[in-house]
Amino acid sequence: MSAKIDRFCETLRQQLTTLESQLGQVKTKLEQAPQKTEQALKEQLNEAKAKIEAKKQESEEAKTKLEEWIEAKKAETEASIEEWKEKREQKKLSDRADRAEEYAASAIVFALAAIEEAEVATLEAVGARMVAEEALN
Repeated sequence: MSAKIDRFCETLRQQLTTLESQLGQVKTKLEQAPQKTEQALKEQLNEAKAKIEAKKQESEEAKTKLEEWIEAKKAETEASIEEWKEKREQKKLSDRADRAEEYAASAIVFALAAIEEAEVATLEAVGARMVAEEALN
């Protein structure tokens, strides 16, 4: 493989490792949530919301790039790609590869944001259940 492909794959591998780690952290927090006090849960929820807010711009940019890629993909037919290859239209093929790489990176950023949203939703659900059970007592 070329050095550019190697670098791209390594970057994606690192991002996926981050994604996996973050998912593991959310799982651990979920497992520990029932043992926490309502106040500790609220603090954890506020931290998670602050993290989402801090990354909101990055998440919105990733979403926009995903939507742009989908539109570009619709415009590219297999026939046109084959034609570019036959005519050796390197610029078009390179631009297409760049868009595909951006799409992959944006999808990972979007997935990270979704995990953070899931963390907030989970903490809110546990908190709501705590309040509901306290009302029964």
